[in-house]
Amino acid sequence: MKAVHFGAGNIGRGFIGLLLSRAGYEVIFSDVNDTLVSALSSRHEYTVELANDAKDTEQVTNVTAISGKNAQEVAAAVAGADIVTTAVGVNILKAIAPGIAQGISQRLNAGAQPLHIIACENAIGGSQQLKEHVYALLDEETRTKAEGVIFFPNAAVDRIVPIQHHEDPLYVQVEPFYEWVVDRSQMSPDHAEISGVHYVDNLEPYIERKLFTVNTGHCVAAYLGYAAGFSTIQEAIADEQVLASVKGALEETGAVLVKRFGLDQAEHNKYILKNLERFRNPNLTDEVSRVGRSPLRKLSPNDRLVRPALQAYEYGIHPKHLLQGMAAACIFQNDEDPEVAELQAAIQNEGIGAAITRYTGIAADHPLHQQIVAEYEQLKRSN
Repeated sequence: MKAVHFGAGNIGRGFIGLLLSRAGYEVIFSDVNDTLVSALSSRHEYTVELANDAKDTEQVTNVTAISGKNAQEVAAAVAGADIVTTAVGVNILKAIAPGIAQGISQRLNAGAQPLHIIACENAIGGSQQLKEHVYALLDEETRTKAEGVIFFPNAAVDRIVPIQHHEDPLYVQVEPFYEWVVDRSQMSPDHAEISGVHYVDNLEPYIERKLFTVNTGHCVAAYLGYAAGFSTIQEAIADEQVLASVKGALEETGAVLVKRFGLDQAEHNKYILKNLERFRNPNLTDEVSRVGRSPLRKLSPNDRLVRPALQAYEYGIHPKHLLQGMAAACIFQNDEDPEVAELQAAIQNEGIGAAITRYTGIAADHPLHQQIVAEYEQLKRSN
């Protein structure tokens, strides 16, 4: 069995590629990083270390790589794959769509078996977004052929993989916990299940629980941690004030999730506490600069801060700590992040109120808008 995985970065190697290899797949990574491609294609293995006290390691074998810059090679790999997965970042899905589209065309012309293409990204409906990019490149006849043969099931993925630097470019450290949930209802009826993947008929509660707990908590810790002068998530979460704000934000998102999906309140409280422990993991060093990057995406209307805050407001829940997180995102600095530069330029040129409206979609006359501005001004005064 062959799996084509787009993205040979730390998440690709330390999470998706690892599970696919465990399940018996030959994993073909596609990436534009020549160093990673060369190392994977020559060595065919790499080491994953768990961030636990024992520093357990696992050797991942039966892997190789192709250059994502070679469209023909990518298309051929997709055409012959048994499964295709991605971990490239939702903004890169459009860039990998041409190779997938060409591969699908070749596959359909050869009368191949059904194929599942799963975008393992931190986004709601990631696979459907990829499908839209791919189908925009296919003609009507090919799109018709693809229906019932090519499937794009959405997924929710969760594993903390910090930025890291090792002498061996393939060596990767990951936290012990992971969760990969796939929407069974969007798959071929006779699909083969992958060991380590959890299949559900309704993905929405899982993906929103993860996005609005793990991702929300992580970025609130990063933004408030930065504002407090900390450089890592572990340092930030050790601060009582930051911890209280992060926990408060997760209680706000939790109240929304319980109301929307009928989650058990006690069980969800345990889930919140479990994730706070994950953030504290002393065996990880997760930089605030990594977790806080791409603030425009994280401040967008359907992402981890704005969406639950607006839903909380509709339910009559005051999202004070989520608003603090949004305000802190507006003072976050990272010289290597173009989204930070754009946000800061907008604040300087248009003012904080206009910038909030532009990037969050929250109108200036909305009560939450005024409170974000107030939280921002308070943070500015204290920094």
